[in-house]
Amino acid sequence: MFRFGESDLVFAYLLVPALIALYWWAAVQKRRDLARFGDQQLLDRLTATVSRRGQAAKTVLLVVAVALLVTALARPQFGSRVETVSREGRDIVIALDLSASMRAQDISPTRLAKAKFAIADVIDRLEGDRVGLVAFAGEAFVQCPLTLDYGAANLFLNAMDPDMMSVQGTNLGQAVEVALDAFAETDRRHRVLVVITDGEDHEGAVDRAVELAREAGVRIYTIGIGSAEGVPIPEMDAAGRPQGFTRDADGNVVTTRLDEVTLQTIAARTGGAYYRASPAGAELASLAGELTAGEGQEFQTEQLTLFNEQYQIFVGFALALLVAEVLVSDRRHVRTTWAGRFR
Repeated sequence: MFRFGESDLVFAYLLVPALIALYWWAAVQKRRDLARFGDQQLLDRLTATVSRRGQAAKTVLLVVAVALLVTALARPQFGSRVETVSREGRDIVIALDLSASMRAQDISPTRLAKAKFAIADVIDRLEGDRVGLVAFAGEAFVQCPLTLDYGAANLFLNAMDPDMMSVQGTNLGQAVEVALDAFAETDRRHRVLVVITDGEDHEGAVDRAVELAREAGVRIYTIGIGSAEGVPIPEMDAAGRPQGFTRDADGNVVTTRLDEVTLQTIAARTGGAYYRASPAGAELASLAGELTAGEGQEFQTEQLTLFNEQYQIFVGFALALLVAEVLVSDRRHVRTTWAGRFR
Protein backbone atom coordinates (compact mmCIF):
# COMPACT_ATOMS: atom_id res chain seq x y z
CA MET A 1 0.00 0.00 0.00
CA PHE A 2 1.30 3.43 -0.94
CA ARG A 3 0.42 6.57 1.00
CA PHE A 4 1.76 9.99 1.93
CA GLY A 5 2.50 10.73 5.58
CA GLU A 6 2.01 14.46 4.97
CA SER A 7 -0.80 14.44 2.45
CA ASP A 8 -1.29 18.23 2.76
CA LEU A 9 2.10 18.77 1.12
CA VAL A 10 0.86 17.12 -2.08
CA PHE A 11 -0.32 20.60 -3.07
CA ALA A 12 3.36 21.51 -3.36
CA TYR A 13 3.34 19.62 -6.67
CA LEU A 14 1.92 22.86 -8.08
CA LEU A 15 5.52 24.09 -7.96
CA VAL A 16 6.35 21.77 -10.88
CA PRO A 17 4.00 23.33 -13.49
CA ALA A 18 4.85 26.75 -12.07
CA LEU A 19 8.55 26.04 -12.63
CA ILE A 20 7.88 24.79 -16.17
CA ALA A 21 5.85 27.91 -16.92
CA LEU A 22 8.67 30.07 -15.56
CA TYR A 23 11.26 28.39 -17.79
CA TRP A 24 8.98 28.71 -20.82
CA TRP A 25 8.37 32.39 -20.14
CA ALA A 26 12.11 33.00 -19.69
CA ALA A 27 12.91 31.24 -22.99
CA VAL A 28 10.28 33.23 -24.90
CA GLN A 29 11.49 36.48 -23.36
CA LYS A 30 15.08 35.61 -24.22
CA ARG A 31 14.23 34.96 -27.87
CA ARG A 32 12.37 38.27 -28.11
CA ASP A 33 15.26 40.17 -26.57
CA LEU A 34 17.74 38.53 -28.96
CA ALA A 35 15.50 39.30 -31.94
CA ARG A 36 15.65 42.99 -31.05
CA PHE A 37 19.40 42.84 -30.57
CA GLY A 38 20.60 42.74 -34.15
CA ASP A 39 21.11 40.81 -37.38
CA GLN A 40 20.05 37.14 -37.22
CA GLN A 41 23.22 35.90 -38.96
CA LEU A 42 25.33 37.73 -36.41
CA LEU A 43 23.28 36.23 -33.59
CA ASP A 44 23.69 32.76 -35.04
CA ARG A 45 27.47 33.20 -35.08
CA LEU A 46 27.52 34.56 -31.51
CA THR A 47 25.36 31.69 -30.18
CA ALA A 48 26.95 28.94 -32.23
CA THR A 49 28.41 27.32 -29.10
CA VAL A 50 25.05 27.19 -27.27
CA SER A 51 23.60 23.68 -27.05
CA ARG A 52 19.80 23.72 -27.20
CA ARG A 53 19.67 20.07 -26.23
CA GLY A 54 21.96 20.71 -23.26
CA GLN A 55 19.78 23.55 -22.04
CA ALA A 56 16.64 21.42 -22.42
CA ALA A 57 18.30 18.52 -20.60
CA LYS A 58 19.34 20.76 -17.67
CA THR A 59 15.80 22.13 -17.45
CA VAL A 60 14.25 18.65 -17.43
CA LEU A 61 16.72 17.41 -14.78
CA LEU A 62 15.99 20.37 -12.51
CA VAL A 63 12.19 20.08 -12.85
CA VAL A 64 12.23 16.33 -12.16
CA ALA A 65 14.54 16.88 -9.16
CA VAL A 66 12.09 19.41 -7.72
CA ALA A 67 9.21 16.96 -8.22
CA LEU A 68 11.19 14.24 -6.39
CA LEU A 69 12.00 16.60 -3.50
CA VAL A 70 8.32 17.51 -3.16
CA THR A 71 7.53 13.80 -3.07
CA ALA A 72 10.11 13.30 -0.34
CA LEU A 73 8.69 16.17 1.74
CA ALA A 74 5.24 14.55 1.55
CA ARG A 75 6.77 11.48 3.25
CA PRO A 76 5.96 8.63 0.84
CA GLN A 77 5.27 5.38 2.69
CA PHE A 78 4.92 1.85 1.37
CA GLY A 79 5.43 -1.43 3.13
CA SER A 80 4.02 -1.88 6.63
CA ARG A 81 4.52 -3.71 9.92
CA VAL A 82 2.31 -4.39 12.92
CA GLU A 83 3.56 -3.45 16.39
CA THR A 84 1.98 -3.91 19.80
CA VAL A 85 2.01 -0.69 21.83
CA SER A 86 1.31 -0.55 25.57
CA ARG A 87 0.29 2.56 27.47
CA GLU A 88 1.46 3.08 31.03
CA GLY A 89 0.38 5.74 33.46
CA ARG A 90 -1.67 6.60 36.48
CA ASP A 91 -5.32 7.20 37.14
CA ILE A 92 -5.65 10.79 38.38
CA VAL A 93 -8.94 12.24 39.55
CA ILE A 94 -9.06 16.00 40.19
CA ALA A 95 -11.80 17.30 42.50
CA LEU A 96 -12.59 21.00 42.10
CA ASP A 97 -14.43 23.04 44.72
CA LEU A 98 -17.35 24.90 43.10
CA SER A 99 -18.77 26.45 46.25
CA ALA A 100 -19.69 30.14 46.33
CA SER A 101 -16.57 30.91 48.36
CA MET A 102 -14.46 30.10 45.28
CA ARG A 103 -15.72 33.36 43.77
CA ALA A 104 -13.65 35.30 46.32
CA GLN A 105 -11.16 37.65 44.72
CA ASP A 106 -8.25 37.38 47.15
CA ILE A 107 -6.44 35.63 44.27
CA SER A 108 -6.69 37.40 40.92
CA PRO A 109 -9.03 37.23 39.16
CA THR A 110 -10.90 34.78 41.44
CA ARG A 111 -10.12 31.63 43.36
CA LEU A 112 -12.10 29.56 40.87
CA ALA A 113 -10.41 31.05 37.80
CA LYS A 114 -7.01 30.41 39.35
CA ALA A 115 -8.00 26.86 40.27
CA LYS A 116 -9.20 26.07 36.73
CA PHE A 117 -5.99 27.48 35.31
CA ALA A 118 -4.01 25.27 37.72
CA ILE A 119 -5.95 22.15 36.66
CA ALA A 120 -5.52 22.93 32.95
CA ASP A 121 -1.79 23.35 33.53
CA VAL A 122 -1.54 20.02 35.34
CA ILE A 123 -3.47 18.26 32.55
CA ASP A 124 -1.16 19.76 29.92
CA ARG A 125 1.84 18.32 31.78
CA LEU A 126 0.47 14.76 31.87
CA GLU A 127 1.71 12.12 29.43
CA GLY A 128 -0.16 8.83 29.18
CA ASP A 129 -2.07 9.23 32.45
CA ARG A 130 -5.84 8.96 32.59
CA VAL A 131 -7.53 11.97 34.15
CA GLY A 132 -11.02 12.51 35.52
CA LEU A 133 -12.87 15.46 37.08
CA VAL A 134 -15.16 15.67 40.10
CA ALA A 135 -17.21 18.78 40.89
CA PHE A 136 -18.22 19.39 44.48
CA ALA A 137 -19.80 21.94 46.78
CA GLY A 138 -22.54 20.82 49.21
CA GLU A 139 -22.75 17.68 47.04
CA ALA A 140 -20.40 16.03 44.57
CA PHE A 141 -20.62 14.28 41.21
CA VAL A 142 -18.33 13.06 38.42
CA GLN A 143 -17.98 15.79 35.80
CA CYS A 144 -15.63 13.82 33.53
CA PRO A 145 -14.87 10.08 33.84
CA LEU A 146 -11.30 8.84 33.54
CA THR A 147 -10.02 9.46 30.03
CA LEU A 148 -6.89 9.78 27.94
CA ASP A 149 -8.55 12.50 25.88
CA TYR A 150 -7.07 15.62 27.48
CA GLY A 151 -8.92 17.86 25.05
CA ALA A 152 -12.27 16.50 26.24
CA ALA A 153 -11.17 16.86 29.87
CA ASN A 154 -10.39 20.53 29.27
CA LEU A 155 -13.83 21.05 27.69
CA PHE A 156 -15.51 19.61 30.79
CA LEU A 157 -13.24 21.76 32.96
CA ASN A 158 -14.23 24.97 31.16
CA ALA A 159 -17.91 24.19 31.79
CA MET A 160 -17.46 23.88 35.58
CA ASP A 161 -19.11 26.78 37.44
CA PRO A 162 -20.76 27.30 40.86
CA ASP A 163 -24.12 27.82 39.13
CA MET A 164 -24.17 24.13 38.17
CA MET A 165 -24.28 23.11 41.85
CA SER A 166 -27.79 22.72 43.23
CA VAL A 167 -26.55 22.52 46.84
CA GLN A 168 -24.03 25.07 48.10
CA GLY A 169 -21.55 24.61 50.93
CA THR A 170 -18.32 22.58 50.95
CA ASN A 171 -18.53 18.84 51.55
CA LEU A 172 -14.96 17.55 51.29
CA GLY A 173 -15.98 14.12 52.58
CA GLN A 174 -18.47 13.49 49.77
CA ALA A 175 -15.98 14.84 47.23
CA VAL A 176 -13.44 12.22 48.30
CA GLU A 177 -16.02 9.39 48.30
CA VAL A 178 -17.31 10.25 44.81
CA ALA A 179 -13.72 10.45 43.56
CA LEU A 180 -13.03 6.97 44.98
CA ASP A 181 -15.99 5.61 43.02
CA ALA A 182 -14.62 7.25 39.86
CA PHE A 183 -11.45 5.14 39.91
CA ALA A 184 -11.45 2.07 37.72
CA GLU A 185 -10.66 -1.34 39.15
CA THR A 186 -6.96 -0.91 38.62
CA ASP A 187 -3.71 -1.34 40.50
CA ARG A 188 -4.17 0.50 43.80
CA ARG A 189 -0.54 1.68 43.70
CA HIS A 190 -1.26 4.00 40.77
CA ARG A 191 -4.36 5.95 41.83
CA VAL A 192 -4.08 9.60 42.82
CA LEU A 193 -6.68 12.15 43.92
CA VAL A 194 -5.99 15.89 43.63
CA VAL A 195 -8.32 18.17 45.61
CA ILE A 196 -8.33 21.91 44.85
CA THR A 197 -10.29 23.92 47.40
CA ASP A 198 -10.14 26.68 49.98
CA GLY A 199 -10.44 23.93 52.60
CA GLU A 200 -13.58 25.16 54.39
CA ASP A 201 -15.39 21.90 55.14
CA HIS A 202 -18.95 22.57 56.29
CA GLU A 203 -20.13 18.98 56.76
CA GLY A 204 -17.46 17.38 58.97
CA ALA A 205 -17.50 13.99 57.22
CA VAL A 206 -14.03 14.26 55.77
CA ASP A 207 -12.27 12.02 58.34
CA ARG A 208 -14.22 8.90 57.34
CA ALA A 209 -13.71 9.56 53.62
CA VAL A 210 -9.98 10.09 54.06
CA GLU A 211 -9.75 6.80 55.95
CA LEU A 212 -11.52 5.03 53.06
CA ALA A 213 -9.03 6.59 50.64
CA ARG A 214 -6.11 5.46 52.78
CA GLU A 215 -7.47 1.90 52.92
CA ALA A 216 -7.97 1.91 49.14
CA GLY A 217 -4.37 3.00 48.59
CA VAL A 218 -5.34 6.34 47.03
CA ARG A 219 -2.90 9.14 47.68
CA ILE A 220 -4.52 12.55 48.05
CA TYR A 221 -2.71 15.71 47.01
CA THR A 222 -4.35 18.92 48.13
CA ILE A 223 -3.96 22.40 46.67
CA GLY A 224 -5.04 25.24 48.90
CA ILE A 225 -6.27 28.30 47.09
CA GLY A 226 -7.02 31.63 48.73
CA SER A 227 -5.67 33.64 51.65
CA ALA A 228 -5.75 32.82 55.34
CA GLU A 229 -7.34 36.21 56.10
CA GLY A 230 -11.08 36.47 55.79
CA VAL A 231 -12.35 38.03 52.55
CA PRO A 232 -15.97 38.68 51.42
CA ILE A 233 -17.76 36.51 48.87
CA PRO A 234 -19.05 38.46 45.86
CA GLU A 235 -22.62 37.92 44.70
CA MET A 236 -23.29 37.82 40.96
CA ASP A 237 -26.37 38.81 38.99
CA ALA A 238 -27.79 36.80 36.08
CA ALA A 239 -25.26 38.36 33.70
CA GLY A 240 -22.32 37.40 35.94
CA ARG A 241 -21.64 40.94 37.16
CA PRO A 242 -20.67 41.57 40.84
CA GLN A 243 -23.61 42.80 42.87
CA GLY A 244 -22.48 43.33 46.43
CA PHE A 245 -21.36 40.63 48.87
CA THR A 246 -22.97 37.61 50.47
CA ARG A 247 -24.55 38.36 53.86
CA ASP A 248 -25.89 36.15 56.63
CA ALA A 249 -29.37 36.28 58.17
CA ASP A 250 -28.31 39.17 60.42
CA GLY A 251 -27.07 41.23 57.47
CA ASN A 252 -23.38 40.73 58.22
CA VAL A 253 -20.96 40.21 55.32
CA VAL A 254 -19.90 36.56 55.11
CA THR A 255 -16.15 36.04 54.86
CA THR A 256 -14.15 33.04 53.67
CA ARG A 257 -10.60 32.02 54.50
CA LEU A 258 -8.21 29.26 53.46
CA ASP A 259 -8.10 26.34 55.93
CA GLU A 260 -4.60 24.97 55.39
CA VAL A 261 -4.63 22.74 58.48
CA THR A 262 -7.44 20.55 57.12
CA LEU A 263 -5.79 20.20 53.71
CA GLN A 264 -2.39 19.40 55.22
CA THR A 265 -3.94 16.72 57.42
CA ILE A 266 -5.77 15.08 54.48
CA ALA A 267 -2.59 14.90 52.41
CA ALA A 268 -0.42 13.63 55.29
CA ARG A 269 -2.82 10.80 56.22
CA THR A 270 -2.82 9.37 52.68
CA GLY A 271 0.85 9.77 51.81
CA GLY A 272 0.26 12.71 49.53
CA ALA A 273 1.40 16.32 49.81
CA TYR A 274 -0.08 19.77 50.30
CA TYR A 275 0.60 22.71 47.97
CA ARG A 276 -0.34 26.34 48.42
CA ALA A 277 -1.38 27.97 45.16
CA SER A 278 0.78 30.98 44.35
CA PRO A 279 0.48 33.65 41.64
CA ALA A 280 3.62 32.33 39.91
CA GLY A 281 2.31 28.75 39.84
CA ALA A 282 5.68 27.12 40.61
CA GLU A 283 3.94 24.56 42.82
CA LEU A 284 2.09 23.20 39.79
CA ALA A 285 5.30 22.06 38.15
CA SER A 286 6.30 20.33 41.38
CA LEU A 287 2.91 18.64 41.65
CA ALA A 288 2.93 17.48 38.02
CA GLY A 289 6.46 16.15 38.44
CA GLU A 290 5.46 14.17 41.53
CA LEU A 291 2.32 12.81 39.89
CA THR A 292 4.20 11.48 36.86
CA ALA A 293 7.34 10.26 38.67
CA GLY A 294 8.12 6.55 38.60
CA GLU A 295 6.44 3.78 36.67
CA GLY A 296 2.72 3.61 36.04
CA GLN A 297 0.39 0.73 35.41
CA GLU A 298 -0.25 -0.82 32.01
CA PHE A 299 -3.89 -0.13 31.22
CA GLN A 300 -4.11 -0.13 27.44
CA THR A 301 -2.56 -2.37 24.80
CA GLU A 302 -3.25 -1.98 21.10
CA GLN A 303 -1.84 -3.11 17.80
CA LEU A 304 -0.76 -0.39 15.40
CA THR A 305 -0.01 -0.68 11.71
CA LEU A 306 3.11 1.34 11.01
CA PHE A 307 4.11 2.24 7.46
CA ASN A 308 7.75 2.34 6.39
CA GLU A 309 9.15 5.73 5.46
CA GLN A 310 10.63 5.74 1.94
CA TYR A 311 11.45 9.42 1.48
CA GLN A 312 15.19 8.70 1.37
CA ILE A 313 14.81 6.95 -2.00
CA PHE A 314 13.34 10.07 -3.59
CA VAL A 315 15.89 12.34 -1.90
CA GLY A 316 18.68 10.16 -3.30
CA PHE A 317 17.32 10.31 -6.85
CA ALA A 318 16.79 14.08 -6.56
CA LEU A 319 20.39 14.65 -5.43
CA ALA A 320 21.65 12.47 -8.29
CA LEU A 321 19.67 14.52 -10.82
CA LEU A 322 20.95 17.80 -9.34
CA VAL A 323 24.52 16.55 -9.67
CA ALA A 324 23.80 15.50 -13.25
CA GLU A 325 22.31 18.94 -13.96
CA VAL A 326 25.58 20.53 -12.88
CA LEU A 327 27.66 18.14 -14.99
CA VAL A 328 25.59 18.50 -18.17
CA SER A 329 26.96 21.32 -20.27
CA ASP A 330 24.78 23.76 -22.18
CA ARG A 331 27.69 24.47 -24.55
CA ARG A 332 28.86 22.54 -27.56
CA HIS A 333 32.26 22.33 -29.21
CA VAL A 334 32.43 24.10 -32.59
CA ARG A 335 35.45 23.53 -34.79
CA THR A 336 36.74 26.56 -36.69
CA THR A 337 39.33 26.57 -39.47
CA TRP A 338 41.84 29.39 -39.93
CA ALA A 339 41.09 30.90 -43.31
CA GLY A 340 43.69 33.58 -43.32
CA ARG A 341 43.94 36.99 -41.81
CA PHE A 342 42.39 38.95 -44.63
CA ARG A 343 39.67 36.61 -45.78
